[in-house]
Amino acid sequence: MASHTYTRSIPVEDQYDILVAGGGPAGSAAAVCAARLGAKVLLVEATGCLGGMSTSGLVNTFGPMGDGERALVGGFTLELIETMHSRGFLGPEVTPEYWITHYNRWIPFKPEPLKRLLDEYCVDSGVDIRYFTRLIDADVMGRKVEGAIVSNIEGLHCIKAKAYVDATGDAVLAAASGVECKIAGRDWPFQPATVCSTFSGINWDHPAYTTNRGTDAVREKVKNEYLPQANADGHFTHPDHFIAGMKKVGDVTGNLNGGHIYELDGLSSKSLTEGMIWGRKLAVEYTEFYRKYVPGCERIELAATSPVMGVRDTRRIVGEFELTYDHYRAARQFPDQVAVYNRPADVHSTNNTKEEFERFMKDMHGATKLERGRCVGIPYSILVPKDWENLWVAGRCHSSETKVHGSIRAQSAAFMMGQAAGTAAVQAIRSGQPACDLDTLALVETLRANGSYLPQEQLSRNMTRAG
Repeated sequence: MASHTYTRSIPVEDQYDILVAGGGPAGSAAAVCAARLGAKVLLVEATGCLGGMSTSGLVNTFGPMGDGERALVGGFTLELIETMHSRGFLGPEVTPEYWITHYNRWIPFKPEPLKRLLDEYCVDSGVDIRYFTRLIDADVMGRKVEGAIVSNIEGLHCIKAKAYVDATGDAVLAAASGVECKIAGRDWPFQPATVCSTFSGINWDHPAYTTNRGTDAVREKVKNEYLPQANADGHFTHPDHFIAGMKKVGDVTGNLNGGHIYELDGLSSKSLTEGMIWGRKLAVEYTEFYRKYVPGCERIELAATSPVMGVRDTRRIVGEFELTYDHYRAARQFPDQVAVYNRPADVHSTNNTKEEFERFMKDMHGATKLERGRCVGIPYSILVPKDWENLWVAGRCHSSETKVHGSIRAQSAAFMMGQAAGTAAVQAIRSGQPACDLDTLALVETLRANGSYLPQEQLSRNMTRAG
């Protein structure tokens, strides 16, 4: 491809302590928690709402928040879900036991009111939000970000801050800054993507949903009976061996995380475009599948498809430490851990073969599960690009191996990582400590003081590092 040199002067804004790039679960938590600690925060988001996959992506289930014996979430994440429950923003069947004592229980919620709640949190804490603003480049000196280049309707701007949190999911700021990253399709196979969808006209009062374990029983029949029959009948353009199931979010509405788009490269606009076109067609096939095969869905209607692609994995930074599957299986705890988690390694089938589907289901339903009462620690050091001074990541672009990434990339874990990154950025500004050499004992104590559940007995001022 031919190259073109383009030079121009752009306005500079320099009134912020922290710039958070990306307003998904991780970015929202990072911005709000940093602002609550007194920092002046700018949150830039490419779309018109916060929440990322949970709102724009219509992925309307939080990952498990307990280990079957105790709640593993605290701080911002616990505040968020308790507020959503008190305001009726969770699925009609959800009780507090879902996040206190249930084991591997996904928590459905209503995406639309979550947008308003995250707006409310940001406004109340003093976060400046700038929607329809995309981060496109970075100004760097050594291992320090000097400015972030953003684009919006006003044109290009350089935002200068003291600290930066990359919560883009795709490690856009980190990659633009020159951070070493590992990339899907090069360092591991692509995971499939999904265009999620919202449906109306569902008869949740149908006997199939009100007797014999209700919606759980129907979801099992969808996977084990109705979907195989549809495949045998040639219903789908391409046979589909997996469907997460319709989640009840209202009296007649449901959200579907269904359909796999294979070999999608989330770092290619061409691939994303082709995937969105196919995903919308697939949503129609699922509408017709539910109408034909699933009881209570005879009058189902497709209300909306997500405006953004449900991408599971693209870039991950090379951090000060890499969390591995061995750490996960051992339920390892770390002195510098900023969250704990228990969720199966949700690495979806990388192709449409029956064998890959069976591998995925085996992992999800036994092979990669941590036992009840156990959890893995998420150390601070996987949020820090190696040797970088004022840059953190939060969310799915953290430093981990594929199988453990499949566990801790979930939204509930991302909220906790975001709180940790925002808190660390404030500490670094006030103490003069770089991200790569932060006093993690002080960080853990601050997180605990703000409600985070961090059960490790041993603390250390030094982060966990490779080797």
